[in-house]
Amino acid sequence: MIPMPREDTPLWTDAEPLECVMVVPEAPNVKTFVFRPPSGATFLFRAGQFITLELPVKGGPLYRTYTISSSPTSNVYLSITVKAQPNSEGSRWLVENLVPGMRLNVKGPGGVFHLPRQPNGKYLFISAGSGVTPMMSMATFLWERGEEPDISFIQCANKPSELIFRKRLEYMAGRVRGLRLNFVVAEEDPYEVWTGYRGHFNQLMLGLMTPDYLDRDVYCCGPEGFMTGVRETLLSLGYDMERYHQETFQAPVMRVEDIEVHEDVVPQETAKAEIAFVNSGVTTECTETDTVLAVAKASGLNMPSGCNFGVCGTCKVKTRSGQVHMVHNGGISEEDIEAGYILACCSRPLGRVEVEL
Repeated sequence: MIPMPREDTPLWTDAEPLECVMVVPEAPNVKTFVFRPPSGATFLFRAGQFITLELPVKGGPLYRTYTISSSPTSNVYLSITVKAQPNSEGSRWLVENLVPGMRLNVKGPGGVFHLPRQPNGKYLFISAGSGVTPMMSMATFLWERGEEPDISFIQCANKPSELIFRKRLEYMAGRVRGLRLNFVVAEEDPYEVWTGYRGHFNQLMLGLMTPDYLDRDVYCCGPEGFMTGVRETLLSLGYDMERYHQETFQAPVMRVEDIEVHEDVVPQETAKAEIAFVNSGVTTECTETDTVLAVAKASGLNMPSGCNFGVCGTCKVKTRSGQVHMVHNGGISEEDIEAGYILACCSRPLGRVEVEL
């Protein structure tokens, strides 16, 4: 039995291995592993940071990094939550082999994706899949510190059964007013009723879930494509990206100076553009912030349209050449996009664009 900390118990350093003391199933192929130091030392880390585990796999040690999912307020232990990915040797080894009593060499904690030292602001947490782990640490920390939090928590998954920490989050949200939950799933589980959001996270959902998103600091974690979509959504809505923070499933960032600067395309109001409506023989100059639909109507052309928000697909049109910046809300398929189609209501020209209208 590992001793409990005393007043003179030192802080844990990564010179001491950690012992797995509990394994908790969270969702299909997802487990939480709880660690404590054999000496009974306590932990000191920031909500959102990670540790690196040395895994004794066949053929030599394997080093893998995982975000801490527990809160810094619970300094007697720390936990990681791992989803066994088909092509990930590390995550599969953990889920299939790690049991209480086993000890692992661990480095850390580290990383710059974390809450500020005095987290007194309004927060918007957006996650997908196992990207929820740092958000869980942050939300639990804000919930446990004894003050009313102000968190809008958006979690996305393929199915309701794959929403990691759902019950725990609902328990927390049921005891404070300042933690508001929204779940988004791509599809329902068979024979289970789902009354939440369906589809892919988009502008419309964000406005319904968090009307005051412009006033919040955003923390995002998930697959790269998901985070790119979140950034594009926020950029299109005029969000101050200086307040946006993200972590990836790749190697976490250790230093502030190593944070990747995302070269997201942002249409400029002062940049000149041109749209050629080739079937009508009309060419019109405009700016990069004008939509194809607005330019078509201003040019006297009759283009069918409906929602004007990238949902209904009525204004779908094919381009012959050029590029547009399009942030839609589900009204067009990936196959159509690859074939050169756009939604005119939410597409903005980048330079010269030829449209079949």
